[in-house]
Amino acid sequence: MRETARFYRNACLWTATVFLSLLSSPGCNRNEAAGRSITVGVVLPITGREAKPGQYQREGIELAIKQINQNGGIMLKDRGKKLPVREVFYDDSSDQAKSAALTERAMSSDEAITVLGGYSTALGEAESVMPDRYQVPWITTGAAATTIFNHGYQYVFGTLSPTTLLGSTTAEYLGSLVDEGKLKKGLKLALALENTDHGVDYGNGIKQWTQQHPGYFDVVFSESFDLGSPDFSGLLQKVKSAKADIFLADAHLQDFITMHRQYLQNGMHHQMISYGARGPESDARKAMGDGVDYIFAGIWWSRNLPYPQVKKFNQDYKDFTGHDPDSWYPATAYDAMRALAAAIESAGSLNKTKIRDCLRTVELKDSLLPGQMLKFGPNGQINTRFVVVQNKPGGKVDIVYPKDAATGQSIAPIPKH
Repeated sequence: MRETARFYRNACLWTATVFLSLLSSPGCNRNEAAGRSITVGVVLPITGREAKPGQYQREGIELAIKQINQNGGIMLKDRGKKLPVREVFYDDSSDQAKSAALTERAMSSDEAITVLGGYSTALGEAESVMPDRYQVPWITTGAAATTIFNHGYQYVFGTLSPTTLLGSTTAEYLGSLVDEGKLKKGLKLALALENTDHGVDYGNGIKQWTQQHPGYFDVVFSESFDLGSPDFSGLLQKVKSAKADIFLADAHLQDFITMHRQYLQNGMHHQMISYGARGPESDARKAMGDGVDYIFAGIWWSRNLPYPQVKKFNQDYKDFTGHDPDSWYPATAYDAMRALAAAIESAGSLNKTKIRDCLRTVELKDSLLPGQMLKFGPNGQINTRFVVVQNKPGGKVDIVYPKDAATGQSIAPIPKH
C-alpha cells in the first residue's frame, strides 16, 4: 500500500509539472506541425538505471523513422499524399511516475497518434494504463510481462514475446543439452528472480517446463531479489549452499553486471549459467572481460540471425549510430515503428481507432525477429520464438539454439576458469 501511494503521489507531481509546462508551450506551432506530419510519441529511459537499453531502443525507432521519411513518409489515402513522421521524444529517467505522466502528455497535449516505449516491466506497466483512457494505440518496445496484456486493454500492443516463453525456452534448451548427452539428467537448478512480474513469469516458464518433462531437472532453490540492489552476496551465498548444478537468474542489465561480478569474486561455478535475457551486452564484456565467457541468454533477437534483412539492418544501424547493435534492444523497437507505419498506411488516415484495428491485423513479413514474421496476438502481444546465444572466448557470441538458426555449438558443461 505504501509503494502504491508513493507511485500515485509522484504521478500527481509529474502531472502538475507537465501541466505548468504546457501553459507556456507554443500550441499554434505544435498544431501547424501536426497538420504537416504524423506525430508519434516516444517515451524511453536514456538516463537512470535503464539508460543504455533505452538509448538502443530509441536508436532503433529513429532509424526506422529516418528510413520511412527518406521514402517520402507514410501514405494517407484520405489526404491523397504521404506525410513524414515527426517524433516527440521524452526521457522518463527510468522512473515509473514520470513514464506514466509523459505518456499521458504525449497522448493528450501532443496529440500523438501512437506512443512507443515502455522499456522494462515496471515502466511498461506504468504506461499501459494510459492507452485505453485516451484511446491512443501504444506499443511497448521493451516490456514483456504478461500482466501488461491480461487486463483486456484494447489499445495496448507489444513487440516482445512473453517472459514465460523465455523461461520455458531456457529450460527447453537445457533439456536439449541433456538429450545430446552434454548434460546429465536430474541436474539441480537454482533460480534467482527479480522481484517483478517479469521475474515471476520467467520462473513460471522454467517450472512449467520441468513439470511437463519430469526427470530432466529439479528446482532446489528459488528466491527473488530487489531491482537495483548493490549487494547480492547474501543471495549468492544461499545459491552456493543449495549445491545446484545450474544457476539461472532473471535480471536487468545493471543487476546482471553487479550480480555476476560478485559471483566471480565468490569463486562460484556451475555447469551452466544464465541471466535470462542478459549476457551478450558489450557493457558486461567491458566490465568483466572473459568472466562473462560461456554465459547463455534467451533473447528476442540476435544480429547473427541468417536473414538478409538482418544483415542490412546491422549495417544501416552501424552507419546511423556509429556502433553495432547491442544485444536485442534496437531490433524490437525498429520493428515496432515499421509495424506501426504499415498499420497507418493500411488505415489510410490518422484515425486512432482505425490504426488500432489495423495493428490487430498487421503482418510484417520481413520482420527482423526469429521466424521473419511479426504479428500481434489477440491480447496485443507477439509470440515469436526466442533464440539462445552463448558468449564464447574472444568476445564471440554464437546462436546455439534452435538448431536451424545456430551459428555455433553449445559449450556445456562450462569449463572451470
